[in-house]
Amino acid sequence: MPTLERAIEIAASAHLGQLDKAGEPYIAHPLRVMLPFIRGGDETRAIIAVLHDVLEDSSWTAADLHREGFRTEIVEAVTALTRPPGEAYSAFVRRAVSNELARPVKAADLRDNLQVAHSAKLPEEERERLLEKYTAALRVADQS
Repeated sequence: MPTLERAIEIAASAHLGQLDKAGEPYIAHPLRVMLPFIRGGDETRAIIAVLHDVLEDSSWTAADLHREGFRTEIVEAVTALTRPPGEAYSAFVRRAVSNELARPVKAADLRDNLQVAHSAKLPEEERERLLEKYTAALRVADQS
């Protein structure tokens, strides 16, 4: 069975060269999302957290994660946290938080996104749009 360390290696490789909205290495985001689960002793959710953007932002697939040996429940949670092209953002958030393992990871993801949106050097209109989007989504996640 793959370890948290293997999940971190996969995420680091998948996000290599990617930058976030603040211009920082993207890998910092999934690592920050993972941290509260490590501190809380929840290795399963820590793995899900560090992998949460791998399917959406790289060539990795759910089948690849299965081949790596990740448990089905982990792959299903990572898939729930992956927004396919064409899915409305609000529908994606509702779907993501309907997965019990994914729900707290999505909430942690949104909290981190809010922090980045606050600090990123973005045009004011873009910053306000992102803050509104992530705040509304976090309300959905917290109410689920």
